[in-house]
Amino acid sequence: MAKTVLTIDDSKAIRDMVNFTLTGVGYRVVEAENGLEGLAKLKSEPVSLVVVDLNMPVMNGFEFIRKARQEPKGSGVPILMLTTETKPEAKAEGKALGATGWLNKPFDAAMLVAVARKLAG
Repeated sequence: MAKTVLTIDDSKAIRDMVNFTLTGVGYRVVEAENGLEGLAKLKSEPVSLVVVDLNMPVMNGFEFIRKARQEPKGSGVPILMLTTETKPEAKAEGKALGATGWLNKPFDAAMLVAVARKLAG
């Protein structure tokens, strides 16, 4: 059975690119357009990896991580930030909240695949 990746981003184009990239190498991808929707999918899907944006309406990536880490199904799931944010302070905050890794947009497809394989298997 394919491992499931949850991608959370308010940009449909980014969700589509992540979906295309990861389904192409055998992952099952579930999408959400904000952190609140992503949290619901994290609770209902067998997620092996979360790829989440930082700046989104409704619930941003940091708030998603904070809430996900309080959930039994989210406490041990690797969370990869995929964002345009490059400030070291933001990366430090993400790590402190429980982000497992950080990739900047625009992303390199091969790098995303390599990180997904490392984090989700």
